[in-house]
Amino acid sequence: QVQLVESGGGLVQPGGSLRLSCVASGSDFGVKTMGWYRQAPGNQREWVAAITAARLTNYPDFVKGRFTITRDNALNTVYLQMNSLKPEDTAVYYCNTFPPGHIGTRYDDYWGQGTQVTVSS
Repeated sequence: QVQLVESGGGLVQPGGSLRLSCVASGSDFGVKTMGWYRQAPGNQREWVAAITAARLTNYPDFVKGRFTITRDNALNTVYLQMNSLKPEDTAVYYCNTFPPGHIGTRYDDYWGQGTQVTVSS
């Protein structure tokens, strides 16, 4: 059974930092491109970072230079280091494959519970 468990969220002031973690089930985690996504209230879920098996990374412009995605294949874990946080970064953050739905052996529209990030003074 596939499972994605995100953690590390919290309340942080503007300009602050947080490091999110996501532990994924599955024996072939290391060959999968993984991503972080977020969803703010009233908005659609959006992609914020991706990392390939070869550790090549990509980000949308609105987080580039502030967010860094890394992975530890020995721990089946992907991380998201978020610096210079802004109030508009407030959202529930999720990890999944990139594109999503491929953490198991076949497509599954499964998402973990996410972790809440709130940026506020």
